[in-house]
Amino acid sequence: MSNVRFTVSKPGTEDVPLGEGTQDGPGLTYGSLPGGDNTSVQIIDSNGQGAKFAGDYAVIYGEDTKNRENIPLAGAEEQANYGQMALYEEDLSERGKISQILATIGKYQAGITPDPNDVENSAKKPQSAKLGLLMGVYLPCIQNIFGVILFIRLTWLVGNAGLVESFFIVLICCMTTMLTAISMSAIATNGVVPGGGAYFMISRALGPEFGGAVGVLFYLGTSVASSMYIIGAVEILVTYIAPSISIFGDITIVANAFNNFRVYGTCLLIVLIICVFVGVSFVSKFAPISLFCVLLSIVSIYIGIFAANPDESVRICMLGDRLLTREFVTDNGVFMCNKTDNGPIYMAYCVNETDEALCKFYEENDVVNAPGIPGLASGIVNDNIFNKYSIQGNIPGSEEEASRSRGEVMADITTSFTVLLAIFFPSVTGIMAGSNRSGDLADAQGSIPRGTISAIATTSIVYLTCVLFFAGTITGELMRDKFGESIGGGLVVANLAWPHPYVILVGSFLSTVGAGLQSLTGAPRLLQAIAQDGVLPFLNVFKVTTKKGEPMRAILLTAAISEIGILIASLDYVAPIITMFFLMCYGFVNMACALQTLLRTPNWRPRFRFYHWTLSLLGLAMCIALMFISSWYYALLAIALAVCIYKYIEYKGAEKEWGDGIRGLAMSAARYALLNLEQGPPHTKNWRPQLLVLMKLDSNLKPKYTQMVTFAGQLKAGKGLTMLASVLQGHHRDRFADGQAAKQALTKLVQETGVKAFADILIAKNVTEGLSHIIQAAGLGGLKHNTVVLGWPYGWRHSPDVRSYRVFLDTVKNVIYSQLCLLVVKGVDMFPPSSQKLSGTIDVWWIVHEGGLLMLLPFLLRQHKTWKNCRLRIFTVAQLEDNSIQMKKDLEHYLYQLRIEAEVAVIEMNEGDISAYTYERTLMMEQRTEMLKEMRVKDIKAPQVIVDKAHTPTHRNVPKIKLTSVPEEPNPQDSPSPPSSLSVSVSDINQFTFSPQNSKSVAKEFGNLKPNDRNVRRMHTAVRLNETIVDKSHSAHLVILNMPAPPKSEAGEENYMEYLEVLCEGLERVLMVRGSGREVITIYS
Repeated sequence: MSNVRFTVSKPGTEDVPLGEGTQDGPGLTYGSLPGGDNTSVQIIDSNGQGAKFAGDYAVIYGEDTKNRENIPLAGAEEQANYGQMALYEEDLSERGKISQILATIGKYQAGITPDPNDVENSAKKPQSAKLGLLMGVYLPCIQNIFGVILFIRLTWLVGNAGLVESFFIVLICCMTTMLTAISMSAIATNGVVPGGGAYFMISRALGPEFGGAVGVLFYLGTSVASSMYIIGAVEILVTYIAPSISIFGDITIVANAFNNFRVYGTCLLIVLIICVFVGVSFVSKFAPISLFCVLLSIVSIYIGIFAANPDESVRICMLGDRLLTREFVTDNGVFMCNKTDNGPIYMAYCVNETDEALCKFYEENDVVNAPGIPGLASGIVNDNIFNKYSIQGNIPGSEEEASRSRGEVMADITTSFTVLLAIFFPSVTGIMAGSNRSGDLADAQGSIPRGTISAIATTSIVYLTCVLFFAGTITGELMRDKFGESIGGGLVVANLAWPHPYVILVGSFLSTVGAGLQSLTGAPRLLQAIAQDGVLPFLNVFKVTTKKGEPMRAILLTAAISEIGILIASLDYVAPIITMFFLMCYGFVNMACALQTLLRTPNWRPRFRFYHWTLSLLGLAMCIALMFISSWYYALLAIALAVCIYKYIEYKGAEKEWGDGIRGLAMSAARYALLNLEQGPPHTKNWRPQLLVLMKLDSNLKPKYTQMVTFAGQLKAGKGLTMLASVLQGHHRDRFADGQAAKQALTKLVQETGVKAFADILIAKNVTEGLSHIIQAAGLGGLKHNTVVLGWPYGWRHSPDVRSYRVFLDTVKNVIYSQLCLLVVKGVDMFPPSSQKLSGTIDVWWIVHEGGLLMLLPFLLRQHKTWKNCRLRIFTVAQLEDNSIQMKKDLEHYLYQLRIEAEVAVIEMNEGDISAYTYERTLMMEQRTEMLKEMRVKDIKAPQVIVDKAHTPTHRNVPKIKLTSVPEEPNPQDSPSPPSSLSVSVSDINQFTFSPQNSKSVAKEFGNLKPNDRNVRRMHTAVRLNETIVDKSHSAHLVILNMPAPPKSEAGEENYMEYLEVLCEGLERVLMVRGSGREVITIYS
């Protein structure tokens, strides 16, 4: 059987008697009785009551039924029986078991207050089936990205910019959205995104100021986009499908066309708003139809590209390089594209015009009846490689002025690379359709990145290949004919499609109407989300919803904004406005990802790994560049609007301060930041450990355990606040010089280790009080510590002074009462230096929920190069009534939501018999405690013999216990000393071991001794848990586990220290952790 070791130390003056109870009968209790002063160590046998005497007092072992407040580790009331986890019963009773926590922890909302109506409605409604990658992300993104620009502007863009520049325009836009999608994927997988899309991600990543500004811009962009879709749909309807419904005359006249767009656009807007009022369910039913039309149209275009040939092509009429309208060259239904003296072309150029140069042009150039879509084999691509930009009022692609009277196709706007870029960019937006549906996805963190990036890749391939195919299939003159006047007012891409143009006309019309309906549905809910956050007080009126949950006021405002866009009437003028809003939004998404990555915030743990801050910065730079390239004045207006909103939210009336140059600016910024930090505690996702490291100094005023500073640096990875502090005992006026020397030593240590930290020394009359003052007052304003790092008192067992552990425990209690986190480092000299790289495991033993601190600490450690290659393993304990299989599933799901990669194991700690070793060790611990108490009470200078003296002097002949000397666990700073012989007269420091001769004699000798039942159970927990930890984690580089609650009174302090020693035996590096009671980690972004 194993030896049981305990320590007898020189008595101190600070110990408090264990109790003042008395024995009221034959039962056993704690208390004091008169005793004798015999000089031999004895244990009562079966005839005694288990009493031990020191001088005139004796201690009786057993249960105290009267003085519960003095029972070690127990409160005034009986705690619940937690079986194998008795050592943690106080924490378990207050915070619940891990199995219970895991079942409910996913409901934590990270400070987001749910709407009571939503909660009530969700409780009534059955849970709908979760969407997968295809239906939840990929196809919605496809539907939102493909839009009206593809059908009515892409051919015109290729005709003006040429193959090279149009390909470059599309590539720039697609690259911008791809980089934004990468950043968005990182943000979206950094926790759950309940709703609000880009607004939610940016506001939670950059704060309400940026979030409010970008949210409003994103709302405006979505609202104006609805007007673009409506204008596009009306243009398809009035210009290409049914020109006869024009109520303002000839549709080919720009003014007449715009007036038709305004009237019919307003009518269509009213119809769509009515649909939105009907409810989102109706809109959702229309979405599949719209998606089907988009996909069918694209397929028909590709088939038409490969099926195109000159013989079946639509015909166009050209005079030299001038494209003529079909209406002009058609007489009584006959296509008269030829040079005849009485033909319409001759009459226009030589008869009706007085300018001889025009007639000369007619005579020198041929009239050609050419195929407009000759096909890929025609070699037309050679003519479409370079740009042929147009000037408003001129012939498209030419510097010659056009005339409607001569039947020439006329350019309606001046084109350039920047103008076309601004017009095309809205066709690549819609990448956030998947993230907006994160609440409906079965696996949001897996589906959003893959679905969004796949959709962007797919649409980019379609756009880029369409540019190539259009340039190789269609003549440049026809592509520059925006409204298809040369082919009788037909849509160019519709005439390319197979099998009939109406496949494209009907499909593009329905898909565009569907896109507008989606915008009119999503924009009001985005405005409602912004209003519900309360960041912009003047938007509070838009929080109101109908009984059906529809944000009516927000819908009406969205309709008004959309109507303003419709009144502009020109898609080419509306598109750049949308471009500005979306580029601002995408730019902030990239900025949020870059800042989060560079700042290395603890909550930044995206499951999506294929991102880098350089890509995000590149995406931000491209967004800004595109804004100013497209339209510098629109860009300035959008930025000014964002700045005004930002200032309204965050910077109202801020006091300005002018100082001396850079230092004055730095002081002003620091003061401003501190005042902002003072406003309240940080949000859970912004929480990071701000460390206060309490250092111990040696006799030369040098830091004793320097590895604590190194460990703090590894934990912080250069981020956040670290403070080193120590206490010198004495008067300030006497030890001021010592304090300065000690501070210099700490500062030098900081410089040597390279840790970014502040160092300070406090001089106090009492070390415990000094440490308490540091814990309370360190820091400035909001820049205060939230975590205290404390070293283990290695010499407490062999120290003659009770303060060796009393200072430690008082500091632990002060930290807990201050609601701070506590890290106790044991085996600190074995911790690796920052230059070393470890490869192995970090094992976390999660016994009590500490607000997620045990999950966060190893994640932060692994950010440092020393621990980066270590795998994380998390062990939790299941008790008899727990379902260990379900616990493992819940824990794996919880870690998945936290974006922390770790191996998970659930250890079953079933109720079992208490071993003889545990029983004996508990008894020896109590005997040691009582011996020390009696020595301190009597002020004994050395451990004298304690004589057994029962109620009568007849119980003297009893079995003896042999006490032999054993070496103590060495102090990490001291060299181990060899064991010395022991006699009754001993030195100040003594070690004893209980060595029973055999198990039968032990049972006989201890048969009537009854240690405190609670102590036995706690020792049983420590022993069993230690055995399990050593078995599973003996090779781990670091073991992190919960630190049990300290005793509420001084009575059980030595027992508590012994429990911790037992708990950590056989482990090289241990970090014991106690949380502050608040959540420090969240599953939300």
